[in-house]
Amino acid sequence: MTRHPVAVEIAVQSAEGVRIAMDAGATRVELTQGLRLGGLTPSAGLIEDAGMLSAARAAFVHALIRPRGGGFVYDADEVETMVRDIRAAARLGANGVVVGALTEDGRLDLDTLHRFIDAAEGLDVTVHRAVDASADPVAAVGQLAGLPVRRVLTSGGAPRCADGLDTLAVMVREAGERLEVMAGGGVAIDGIAALVAAGVDAVHLSASRPVERGVSGPGGGADAFEVTDAQLVAAAVAAASV
Repeated sequence: MTRHPVAVEIAVQSAEGVRIAMDAGATRVELTQGLRLGGLTPSAGLIEDAGMLSAARAAFVHALIRPRGGGFVYDADEVETMVRDIRAAARLGANGVVVGALTEDGRLDLDTLHRFIDAAEGLDVTVHRAVDASADPVAAVGQLAGLPVRRVLTSGGAPRCADGLDTLAVMVREAGERLEVMAGGGVAIDGIAALVAAGVDAVHLSASRPVERGVSGPGGGADAFEVTDAQLVAAAVAAASV
């Protein structure tokens, strides 16, 4: 049976995003940078700021640990960097970490995941959408349900959650009470009700809008960047509470 209200996680890239998500009623945030690359490890300063801002909220800040874009198969140096980043995130005040890794043949890299779990030392561990890039996303969820992992972020193996509803429902049944299933990937406010009906434990979205500030130019990258939108966060919270 679906539990209500469904949790709402907001992907944020700034201290301002943390404040907005808290004030608008989000359950927690995934702290990240580089959303246009699928999300990258946030800076030490941002993790520390987020931890201080949310000190009164239990389990609010979950730091994404991902050193680069371009897939989820990592070499030994990258894994070592991620282990160090996990430990640093814990020291700086993160309440959880968001991780994932695959083998060359598209299976969950269980050896690497165990290293990440050990480095987290009791923090909440979420495995991200590396699951959706795996050879068998449903089987991957079944494997995660047997590990000391709190939740999995997934679109049901589809580009967008709206296209993976049937698979998400299967994943929920596969996970049972052992693992939370959080729907994420192209989540729209008007699609949250269908995700709730599929039985997910949480929804994940950026609830952001692009803005421009000052003058950019050569070497400055894109002119626009994303900021967390309070109205979108509030709308997502309301939609998940129905």
